[in-house]
Parts: sequence; structure tokens; C-alpha cells
Amino acid sequence: MLNISAYKFINLDDAPALRAALHQRAGALELKGTVLLAEEGINLFLAGAADAVRQFVVQLQSDARFADLQPKESWSATQPFKKLLVKVKREIIRMNHPAIQPAKGRAPAVSAATVRRWLEAGQDDQGRPVVTLDTRNAFEVDEGTFTGAIDWRIDKFSDFPEAFRAHKNALQDKTVVSFCTGGIRCEKAAILMREEGLEHVYQLDGGILKYFEETDGKHYSGACFVFDERRAVGPDLAVAPLR
Repeated sequence: MLNISAYKFINLDDAPALRAALHQRAGALELKGTVLLAEEGINLFLAGAADAVRQFVVQLQSDARFADLQPKESWSATQPFKKLLVKVKREIIRMNHPAIQPAKGRAPAVSAATVRRWLEAGQDDQGRPVVTLDTRNAFEVDEGTFTGAIDWRIDKFSDFPEAFRAHKNALQDKTVVSFCTGGIRCEKAAILMREEGLEHVYQLDGGILKYFEETDGKHYSGACFVFDERRAVGPDLAVAPLR
């Protein structure tokens, strides 16, 4: 089975109609997983036969708003989702902070290769100390994270703004790379931190899954929790053994 994940912050004023269309397309292709739509964009996790998944992606990219969508891919021996859900929500990732509107401009992103190089050197290209900041929930972090990553033990993403404000001063003289599973949470988090005065903040482009895809996984310890029946994948993007 081919598994894909992707998101894009883009203004959607037709989410209910788009929901119906995407549900019909995905169902016809026998895909399972979740597609979330909101005024702020799209977030999806789908799995199915490779040809069917890629056909769905091509159809989605035919809409100009999603033409540049580049899903992350991984493989599993069986279907990791039980059903297909296509839903309209208030936010595609809940932060309870409506002032954050990523569609109006992304926080600066840094590539997986650059993050690996910075971590190897212990500093960025300007010689500033680099820290990685895990924006995921505590139970996800427990499955694996970057070595030495900052972990504020949040229970849900909507707890992130308060946690950041409590620790902001400790980050002022550092380059902060926020990261998450696929990019969506760390993008929102990076925008919040920049808006609240932290100057040297970047998001890990594509999240942990892109880091696994594009590097050898060095500086990451353990596996990456995923929200499907695989439970976690390793740096080779294969299903990780139970811990």
C-alpha cells in the first residue's frame, strides 16, 4: 500500500463543496484515510493501491490551488486505515489562535539536508547555536525525537502557545528549528513564535517524514509516531517494531 501525507495552507471558500467532490473521488479509487478541509487549507493522510493514490494526487493537483502539492510517500504491507473520512473543520490543525494565518505567508523553512548539516556542526551558517523544538504531543515524542530536542510535554497542540510564552526567553539567542511529523504543526508554531518576537526561527520543511526521506536519519533517535495502524515508522520509512 502506498501511504501519502500532505497539507497546504490556502484560503478555501468552498470547503463543503470540495469535501463532497474529494470524498467521491477517493471513494471511487478505494482509498482510505482522512482528508481535513477548512477555510485555512487542506490536510490529508491517505493510503491505497499506488496507481489509485497517484491518480487521486493528479486529480487534486489539477485544481490550481493545489498544483504545487507534493505529498510525502511511504509504504506498508497492509491498509493502515479502517475507513475514509473527509471532513470540514474550523482549523486543519487546531491551535485556537485565529491570528495565525499561514496562507498569508509562511515562516522561513529549512531543508532536511540543511538541518542535518547544522546539527552535525552544532551551529547554523552564522555560527549561532541551533536547537530543535518538538511541537508534537508528549506521547508522540516518547516514540522518538531528535537527540537533545526541546520537549515541553504538551498534551495537545492548542497548548503550544502558552508553553512557548513560558519558555520564550531561553530561546532568544539561539536558532530554533521547529519540527513535527509532516510539517503542518511546526509551520503554525514557527509563525506564532516569529509573530511574538523570536527572530531566528525556522520550520523543518516537510517535518520528520521528509527528514527520513531525504537524509540518513542521523541525529534522530527512535521512530516517528504516525496516526494510523502502523503506529510508527523508522528512518527507512518502514513500520517500526513495537517498543
